[in-house]
Amino acid sequence: MKIYTKTGDAGTTGLFGGGRVSKDDARVDAYGDVDELNAVLGAARATGPMPRVDEVLVAVQRDLFAIGALLATPDTEKMHAQLAKARIDDARITELERAIDACDNELEPLKAFIIPGGTPKAAELHVARTVCRRAERKVVHLQQSVELPKLVVVYLNRLSDLLFSLARVANKRAGAGEVTW
Repeated sequence: MKIYTKTGDAGTTGLFGGGRVSKDDARVDAYGDVDELNAVLGAARATGPMPRVDEVLVAVQRDLFAIGALLATPDTEKMHAQLAKARIDDARITELERAIDACDNELEPLKAFIIPGGTPKAAELHVARTVCRRAERKVVHLQQSVELPKLVVVYLNRLSDLLFSLARVANKRAGAGEVTW
């Protein structure tokens, strides 16, 4: 099977479960940002191993594949099946919150805004956080015209907090200080 199909040459793309839309459709925009976030997390993992942080990131990357598939699915029934298959539920949100709490237990309390940067891993995680926020905004925009499970926005909102905390942990574990604003 060839990677190129030529079916998108006219500026449209196929959706998961059928149908075609313009490549600048709000749905494509939203799952494109989720895909970008997944790639940035892969880049963060590639900067060097960091146990526990990388384990959390791999699980998140799996979640993001499922969320991307969900966003690319116009059929509500198939969408809910994707969500169930991915295990994106209240329990998964609680897992993200526990991971944030575990980071917070390792860190000094925040007293000022932090300028993104530090180690390559932390810097990539800060980039991922901003891409996550953009993806969240695109999903919120898409929800204005398409029925989506509310958990998608909750997940992305919690994930951006987790990515911020993981960036701080990456800097701390590497002995890099934080630059405050």
